[in-house]
Amino acid sequence: MEKDVVVCRNVSKTFAAGTSRAKTVIHDVSFTVSDLPDRGEFIAILGPSGCGKSTLLNILAGLEPFHPQTTGDVLVRGVPVTGPGRDRGMIFQKYSSFPNRTVLANVTFGLELLEDAERRAIGVPDGRSGLEDYAMDWVKKVHLDGAERQYPHQLSGGMQQRVAIARTLALKPRILLMDEPFSALDEPTRLEMQDLTVELWENLEATVFLVTHSVAEAAYLGDRVWIFTHGPGTIGRQIEDLPPREAKAEEAQRRPAFLDTVARVATAFKEVTGTRPGKKPA
Repeated sequence: MEKDVVVCRNVSKTFAAGTSRAKTVIHDVSFTVSDLPDRGEFIAILGPSGCGKSTLLNILAGLEPFHPQTTGDVLVRGVPVTGPGRDRGMIFQKYSSFPNRTVLANVTFGLELLEDAERRAIGVPDGRSGLEDYAMDWVKKVHLDGAERQYPHQLSGGMQQRVAIARTLALKPRILLMDEPFSALDEPTRLEMQDLTVELWENLEATVFLVTHSVAEAAYLGDRVWIFTHGPGTIGRQIEDLPPREAKAEEAQRRPAFLDTVARVATAFKEVTGTRPGKKPA
């Protein structure tokens, strides 16, 4: 039987532990994400600023100084996380393209770091031309064909984030970690990116963790939504009975049933945190 995708047991993180500057940012976080064959699960994470949502993602990614956790266990497919790995991909809030590389060269970057056997395992043909053809397929999947020879400074914010998504997903991670990737985008572009994310996620069949400050985004994308408490954060509420995604983001998010769901999640947010989403405590 396939092991659970991710298990966290009583995970806490304290920076500068044992000193006068010690600060605990997450406390006693526990959850299990089971394997859903031929699908994967989408977890959306809401919470007030500074509650440790991004810290949790960085621990799952194995990125210092967040990793390792101070206490508790973090397992991926039953194996403790000891650092970064190709099985986990991270997409950040800030655009992370290499400014001296074209769109296509940005997408090939991670592939170039793999051993030949690793590239073959994810379907990359041998040779430089095979690698570039494979990368170009991902450029097309994020709808950037025609811009593959452009540099990041020539792209809009939404296009730059598409590059980051293509570069990450080209490695075919089994777990995708997204830290507020669309927060800097205007609303129409943000809705387009939500549609693209769903399209690529369904194709990749990965487990996704998305940190967001948008209740609507969480309600639309999430199979379940976690609401973090104020820091040191932990999962204060889990909401699972969310409507299925039966339409594109712009249309779906105008429907009365969806607006009712957003109101329900916002109410739960206020119950957990004492504030409305996007508001600071009085």
